[in-house]
Amino acid sequence: MESGGEMIGKKKMKVMVAIDESEGSFYALQWTLDNLINSLFSASNEPSIEGGLITLIHVQQPFSLGAYPVGPGGGAAFYTPTSVVESVKKAQQETSAALLSRALNMCSDKMVKAETLVVEGDAKDMICQATEQNPVDLLVVGSRGLGKIKRAFLGSVSDYCSHHAKCPILIVRPPREILTK
Repeated sequence: MESGGEMIGKKKMKVMVAIDESEGSFYALQWTLDNLINSLFSASNEPSIEGGLITLIHVQQPFSLGAYPVGPGGGAAFYTPTSVVESVKKAQQETSAALLSRALNMCSDKMVKAETLVVEGDAKDMICQATEQNPVDLLVVGSRGLGKIKRAFLGSVSDYCSHHAKCPILIVRPPREILTK
């Protein structure tokens, strides 16, 4: 018997996986598909994840328009031409489409439905914000394997999300051979 779209005794789960240019994020998605999704399927092969759905999120870095000093003494300002802005945004959209296409193909190979979400801003903040706006039961992120010093200077999206996301988070660390690619 179903109640409110959920079967009694079986919780439907929503999972969000963060995708970026790193092989670590794709390893995290593959790990999720191979390990987590398979364990969430019941004996009757009915998916426990809501509608068999994963949300793939990709965050684009914002492109800021700026004035740059030019000329002697920096007295004149140069503004970024509109054509450059449009070109950069188009390149970002193409990159996002290629990354998400690869991720969607990985999901379809495992017969898991996926939806995509592309947002713009700081990855740490936008991923946490997305988990609040689209409530999920689990956020999965990859780890780049930064050491303590690099993490202190560069920051770590996975570390930030582990402290600020309003849902459980799974950080998947790839094997060393993937980290060194």
